[in-house]
Amino acid sequence: PRPVVNRDNAGFWEGVARHRLLIQRCTGCGTLRFPWLPGCNACGSPEWDTVEASGEGTVHSYVVMHHPPFPAFDPPYAVGLIELAEGVRMISNVIGVPYDKVRIGMPVRLAFVRYDEELELPVFRAEEGVRA
Repeated sequence: PRPVVNRDNAGFWEGVARHRLLIQRCTGCGTLRFPWLPGCNACGSPEWDTVEASGEGTVHSYVVMHHPPFPAFDPPYAVGLIELAEGVRMISNVIGVPYDKVRIGMPVRLAFVRYDEELELPVFRAEEGVRA
């Protein structure tokens, strides 16, 4: 399976291709939103631009995936709900530490991993100094 790219999220995937994590920002009220949506949840405006995420975040929550197997990932692996420094959250893999060492509150940093010739994803690596 591949991410579904459509008119509402194409800009996000274009950013990933350039190793930039883009967050939508409502031009009406300034609210940041992720995942990308066609309109603002706060004020309803359909107008938006983007800001580039700093790449810093923390693990807000996580699960360890054991099943179902997925060709690009070797289970078990950790999937985290990452709270970005900008205040929005996104779901992504947590890498750089064993899956059983991931912890809520753990600082992480954005990285991009190519899984094959067509699939590159934003993931989050445990920050330096986090012990495995």
